[in-house]
Order: sequence, then structure tokens, then C-alpha cells
Amino acid sequence: MPTSDLAKAIEDAYPHLAPVAEEATAPVYLVGGAVRDLLLGRVHADIDLAVVGDAAELAGRVGAEWTEHRRFRTAEAVLDGHRVDIAAARAESYPAPGALPEVVPAAAIEPDLSRRDFTINAMAVPLQGETVLIDPHRGRADLEAGRLRVLHPGSFRDDPTRALRAARYAARFGFELEPETAALLVEADLESVSADRRRAELRRVAKEPEAVRALALLADWGLVEPRPGALELAARIDDLLAGSPWEGVTPRGDAILTAALGPVGDAERLADLAPGRPSEAVEAAAGHGPLELALARAMGAEWLDRYLLEWRGVALEIDGADLIAAGVPEGRAVGRGLAEALRRKLDEGISGRESELEVALEAARGADGVA
Repeated sequence: MPTSDLAKAIEDAYPHLAPVAEEATAPVYLVGGAVRDLLLGRVHADIDLAVVGDAAELAGRVGAEWTEHRRFRTAEAVLDGHRVDIAAARAESYPAPGALPEVVPAAAIEPDLSRRDFTINAMAVPLQGETVLIDPHRGRADLEAGRLRVLHPGSFRDDPTRALRAARYAARFGFELEPETAALLVEADLESVSADRRRAELRRVAKEPEAVRALALLADWGLVEPRPGALELAARIDDLLAGSPWEGVTPRGDAILTAALGPVGDAERLADLAPGRPSEAVEAAAGHGPLELALARAMGAEWLDRYLLEWRGVALEIDGADLIAAGVPEGRAVGRGLAEALRRKLDEGISGRESELEVALEAARGADGVA
């Protein structure tokens, strides 16, 4: 996209930002992924603004609803139904590898851009005055060349999670690591990052449209260690959850991440079963959550399709109160009767309250007719 077209692109993609330019009393910029994606001809779902001033003051001016995060000098505003993240322009330093950064206010946008992860995310467009692309690190050239380049040699050492983000962008856009960036990647020590931060970033990787490709890159770079066959399983579960009847059964990202990196729980044992009757399938699947069921299906348990479509929803028209009203005392006999009625309904197709009650009472009372 020519720079001259940026103003029209911003107006078309983000018309709800117009009040920001009108109300802001300090320089404010569209930054990061929103700029990158505009140059790629895409619309970015998340809108990030940087203001050389007070983020909360700007959010309060433009947002009917807004929230301040004072510790991080950021705020969120809702503009015409769209959430906009606003951050005060800042510079930062890292007291130790993997630690959260120490931030100080910046008097211009350039120091704020210099703290970012990759050149393609270190561009900004002012929302006031002339629409120009601010690109101090040649991000546009890297974007056009399909390159991922870090901004400084200590980038991965300061924040190892940038390596996980590199995999996300490389897989999403089909980009390659610039050679020096690839060499620097070995400095990414994910163990220096808290387990919660690692897990959060890995979940973002797994939510990518090309999640399996991103995880394969991380494995190639030595940053994760999938079990043998795990990436193939992740690809199968990605396909499985994209179509009927498994679509929406369990969150896709969680399923892909679990398939790739574990633990898979009891899914392997479940996948090895071959129930001969519907009631056996229901019993085998009982107690397993949607994620384990999906994993087992991706491992080859085809019978789980019928469980999901047919058998899981089978229910009795009677309940324990019906058996007690017929003279069965409360206790295990009631459960025995209901279980037998459900088994017969699944395997033999009995139906109707009278048939179910007859079977349940026979099972509850036992061979001698006494419960």
C-alpha cells in the first residue's frame, strides 16, 4: 500500500478513531500490529494507540466506557463498540533476562517504537496532522521482503517470549527469520520466564490459524520438545475440530497445545478401546471431558463420533422418584434399576415410560422380586 493511501485506509478500517484525533491534547499514534496489517491490506482486530502523554486522560476524553491500568500506564476505551488499547509512550529496560521491564515515560514516539519486538511491529502513524509512516527501523522494507528482524542484539535475552511470537508471525505470514535474528534466537531462555507467562504465550501460538506450523517452528528452533508423533496428532485434532460433529466441542487452541505438548491424560487408553455396544461406549466415555474425548478421537477412536452424535444424548423418561413411588426403597437398588433401563434403551432400543419403568423395577428388585 502506498503511504499516500494510509489516511484513507485508516478511515475505512477504523472510522471509530476519528474522535481520538479531534479530542487528543497530546500527540497520539496508531502503532504496532494495526499499522503492519494495514500495509499488508488486512484489518487488525486489536487496535493499539500510543500517546505522548496520559493514557487515562485520553481514554476519559474519547471513551463512553474506559478503564485505567495505572501500574502499566495504559487504559482501555470503548469507541462505538470497539475496544481500543491506549498506552503512554514509554521507554523500557530489563533488570534481568526474562524479567518484566522497567518503564519510564517517553517524550516522543521513537523511543516507544524502539522497545518493541520486531521491526514490522515498530511502525506508527500519527492520528493528527499529516498522515505519514513513522518507520525508524525499516520495518516496511522487512515487511515487503517477508523478514522477521529483532530491533537489537539483546532482544531475545531481555524477553525470551519474543521467540514464541516469532513463530506466530512466521507461521501466520509465511515470513523467514532474518539471518542475524535467527542466530540470536539461541539466546532465548524460556526457563527464565515464569511458567504462567510461558503458558500464556504458548496458548497464543496455539490459537493461530497456522498453529501447527508455528509449533513445528518452535520445535525446529529447540524451544519446545513435542513427543514423537505429537505434531501429527496436533494437525489431526486441528482438522477434527474444524468440521462436524466436533466443531466447537472443545477450544481449538487448548486442544492443539495439549496434543503437541501434553499431557494427554487418559486419552490414549480411551483411544485403544473398542466398545462393542452403545452402552459400553457410554460407560467408557463417562468421566472424560471434551478435550480428552477429542484427543482420543484424533488418535483413532472412530466410535466416539456415534457417541457424540447419538448415544451421549440418550436419557430416560423416568427417574429415581418413579422407582421409589413404585415401592423401591432409596439406595443402590434405585441406581441399579436406572442403569439397567438406560443400558437396554441404548442397546435394545426400548422406549416409553412404561417399558423403562418395567425394566428398571425388575433390575432394582432382583430375581426374587425384593429390592
